[in-house]
Amino acid sequence: MILQTLDAYYRRKQIDPDPSKRLPSFGLEDKEIPFVLDIDEDGRLINITDTRSGEGKKKVGQHFLVPQGVKKTSGVAANLLWDTAEYALGIDTRDNPERVAEQHAAFRARIEALPDAAREDAGIGAVLAFLDTLSPESFSRLAVFAGIQAINPIISFRLHGDLGLVCQRPAVVAASVEHTDETPDGVCLVSGAPVAVERLHPSIKGVWGAQTSGANIVSFNLDAFSSYGKVQGANAPLGKAAVFAYTTALNHLLARDSRQRIQVGDASTVFWAEEAHELEGTMADLFGDPPKDNPHKNTDAIKALYASVASGQFSVGGPGTRFHVLGLAPNAARISIRFWETATATDLAQRIRQHFEDLAVVHASYEPEHLSLFRLLTGVALLNKADNIPPNLGGEVMRAILEGLPYPAMLLNVAVVRCRAEQKPTYARAAVIKACLNRHIRFRKTAEKEFTPMLDPSNNNPAYRLGRLFATLERIQEDAAGGPGKLNATIRDRYYGAASSTPAAVFPTLLRLSKAHLGKLSAGFAITRERLIGEIMDGFDADTFPPRHLALPDQARFALGYYQQRQAFFAKTEPKTPEETQ
Repeated sequence: MILQTLDAYYRRKQIDPDPSKRLPSFGLEDKEIPFVLDIDEDGRLINITDTRSGEGKKKVGQHFLVPQGVKKTSGVAANLLWDTAEYALGIDTRDNPERVAEQHAAFRARIEALPDAAREDAGIGAVLAFLDTLSPESFSRLAVFAGIQAINPIISFRLHGDLGLVCQRPAVVAASVEHTDETPDGVCLVSGAPVAVERLHPSIKGVWGAQTSGANIVSFNLDAFSSYGKVQGANAPLGKAAVFAYTTALNHLLARDSRQRIQVGDASTVFWAEEAHELEGTMADLFGDPPKDNPHKNTDAIKALYASVASGQFSVGGPGTRFHVLGLAPNAARISIRFWETATATDLAQRIRQHFEDLAVVHASYEPEHLSLFRLLTGVALLNKADNIPPNLGGEVMRAILEGLPYPAMLLNVAVVRCRAEQKPTYARAAVIKACLNRHIRFRKTAEKEFTPMLDPSNNNPAYRLGRLFATLERIQEDAAGGPGKLNATIRDRYYGAASSTPAAVFPTLLRLSKAHLGKLSAGFAITRERLIGEIMDGFDADTFPPRHLALPDQARFALGYYQQRQAFFAKTEPKTPEETQ
């Protein structure tokens, strides 16, 4: 199913109305070529063109359509008219002259194996003439040669006066995509037609954490992975055209500049539709961090999503268009499928909207209105670092969003643990806790009331009220000291962990201390604070207050109650109207 939809996406992109967005035809691939050797028809080197742009290590070479590369293994295998400096020029960059000589010989043999019609092309003749006279001395006069020796970059050739590369000349392209009629030895799982099965599939690049040279989704390199005596690709039979289609499409989606990929924890996530659709271009804005030059891009995308769900229409594409989301994670030399979801655009948009509604919680004005997945996951990770996001958590959260399921239990667990460890519920942690609790209530259909984004004084859950009470006692301590920020440490810094897990051990002491703090306040202010304490305490059962311990879900409710009560203290009070004062 995954390969079939990728094959269909490739065929759609091949006929894209915008030529710049079309994917290469069968037998070709888009490749970054940092250096191009300009030669004349007699094979004389005219110049070495550095196509790179940018600064330092971020330099990026120009991209060209070239004959599809061969599968690189530990052996020697050369590409047609483009390859590393070791292959193309025989330059030894790793002190292994015997292997480099073998590589360069393979590079030349690949060119000489072209059909006679291609060999007669002026560009091919010029390259062969250049290789005949190739020597290190011919490069010594060019300053860029030292850089080539140092980094062993990809190199190709261009006939002086042409705009394109030699490997892009019509005769060469025709020869490179031609393939002999091979005897079918299997049925393609994508097309269903008899085909000659492809033995090795091209690598998939761009999956975060995988090998930089690429990894495979379909791969069989040990006997334990094979069955019925079949070898390598024969265990999952796919024709050459289908293999080219799905690998080209996936590499396109995973490209560095792709607008159809996001990173969710350790899962590289790509998405596409059966036809051109608005969601293809906005998914990255919905879940990713907004760029610094447009901080409202995320919010604008979410507003547009809400409008589309409300109207049932999208600016591009229909509501019933099938949409696909694929999560990939590294697994040594292979790529594992972390999650795969297919749904209509309307269903997907509704589930995404529900996700943001579940996350909605009161926050400071300087904090973002909506949290990206990256901020959400790092907010519950140790030291707020992406490297500390628990394995599999990102993929499981994304699956819950796309399928409209409860969030993984681990998400609530790590949010509560970080609150206790750092003695502080933050915006991201409070949003996670509220979303997890509400989805649990909704799916289990319990009698508990769902939590609101703002403080809910009518919520009588004991753990939630305990959190509110703890926040109130902390604020009274701050008021007695002259206001927030005047104390080096408050009761939160010393007692939060115990108050949220074993309330009976600390709340009697905290309530006793609060009386001393209240005595330092003005009479009117003290009455206001005492009234708030009384309102919160009215929700408790006198026989069970304070509880001896709180389970993890109740620790989550405690954290949310504390957070919302603290935010309520800092909320601006709207001036009353004359009618309200009467």
